[in-house]
Amino acid sequence: MAVVTVKSAAIIAADTPGGKGGLTLGPRRLYEAVSTVEVTNGDSVGSQFRLARVHSSVRMSQILIKCDAITAAAADFGVYDTPQNGGLVVDADAFGSAVALATAIVATPLDVLHESGVLDIAEIEQPLWQILGLTSDPGKEFDIVATLTAAATASGTLTAHVRYAQGN
Repeated sequence: MAVVTVKSAAIIAADTPGGKGGLTLGPRRLYEAVSTVEVTNGDSVGSQFRLARVHSSVRMSQILIKCDAITAAAADFGVYDTPQNGGLVVDADAFGSAVALATAIVATPLDVLHESGVLDIAEIEQPLWQILGLTSDPGKEFDIVATLTAAATASGTLTAHVRYAQGN
């Protein structure tokens, strides 16, 4: 065994003359978009619940969800283009895959940011556009969307706290 000193990318950038680490590394402003939507008995597979709008340059921190017991319902949590940009899916389960909403999640919110396994913990420093596999920052906004993968057989409330870092 050896004693080692390992620097994170943020520390390496900070140690470099003139380096700040870009838009995603080091201290950044933390933002939170809180959204509440109503899921209705009979909402079918493919129903979309647009929860938050974020810029392609943000670094995602958490997606915490709370819900009533929405019987039988499950949802993917991912990224779509905004309606102004066509509204198409970019990655439907970038964060959560078939997350069960059938049991109430109230007292302890569930963080779905890494639930699907698409976003590896080694990639958490990356901006959203890189997480999505894009070759450059498109400089546009995306919607964080819950898409039902199992139909709702009861009505209930779904609340999301989408937390992300942005700016210098």
